[in-house]
Amino acid sequence: MFKAYAAAEAGGAFEAFEYDPGELKAGEVELEVISSGICHSDLSMVNNDWGMTTYPFVGGHEVIGKIVAVGDAVEHLSVGQVAGLGWFSNACMHCQQCMSGDHNLCGSSEATIVGRHGGFADRVRGHANSVVPLPEGVDPMKAGPLFCGGITVFNPMVQFDVRPTDRVGVIGIGGLGHLALQFLSKWGCEVTAFTSSESKAEEARGLGAHHIANSRDPESFKSIAGSLDFVISTVNVSLDWPSYLETLSPKGRLHVVGAAPDVTLPVFPMILGQKSLGGSPVGSPSVIATMLDFAARHGIEPMTERYPMAEINEAFEKLRSGSPRYRLVLAA
Repeated sequence: MFKAYAAAEAGGAFEAFEYDPGELKAGEVELEVISSGICHSDLSMVNNDWGMTTYPFVGGHEVIGKIVAVGDAVEHLSVGQVAGLGWFSNACMHCQQCMSGDHNLCGSSEATIVGRHGGFADRVRGHANSVVPLPEGVDPMKAGPLFCGGITVFNPMVQFDVRPTDRVGVIGIGGLGHLALQFLSKWGCEVTAFTSSESKAEEARGLGAHHIANSRDPESFKSIAGSLDFVISTVNVSLDWPSYLETLSPKGRLHVVGAAPDVTLPVFPMILGQKSLGGSPVGSPSVIATMLDFAARHGIEPMTERYPMAEINEAFEKLRSGSPRYRLVLAA
């Protein structure tokens, strides 16, 4: 029996829960949980904001654990390795997307906490194609948020060929944004952080921002108009998007990874400047592995607050209040 914490209804508290996972299937990997990050997506799922939650709900898709069992046909992972499991726990491995290395775009992919139980538990399972070993130098007590928040901001850097000579902007200095600043600055980019919080301005500089733009001050936008090659938005609220469009240089890209309810832009400036708008999800296992290697090489890690797994409800209350700086992690 796996021991977990589950919510019985939408918005409900997490309570002790046990379930029988059945026999380990071919291709599967079982992890003894070391730590599990709490992502805002876990909160959305426990509230059934996206209409796809099943109860009892065991969240947790930023899981770090020690491999304690491997199923038949698993040859690249072994018992004793420390590895992570993110948003996806399986992919079909035969569609065009999977065969092209874009497992994260597989139309038949399995999500770790959709219709199955995640990592708010003592153990969790995932397919070997979705479990990624941690390289040396990555702290297993802090690495969990890299498997969702980290890869969400790292993936577009790879997919859209962000160059070390680029000037980039990061909108929002929170759970995603504080990682984007670290990755982009170590990538070699000149980074501008957009924030309305004075208290976060100095933190942003410490995380790698070269410039700070006050997101509530029109003069800040005027001073950088037409100068940014890539702007990544990590926020989940609607903003004055045309103002951000004006900060882009010709061929610049406004890229959305935060779940903002809408993005409305005037078309004419996009046509004249050959500018683009896009978005992306988390990355493939291969890109996750690249991100982890990059993080290990440059000492990049999330800023975390740690709670014992038994204090999961207190941790979720902190998340609901919007006060973490910047990611919450449950220690098994």
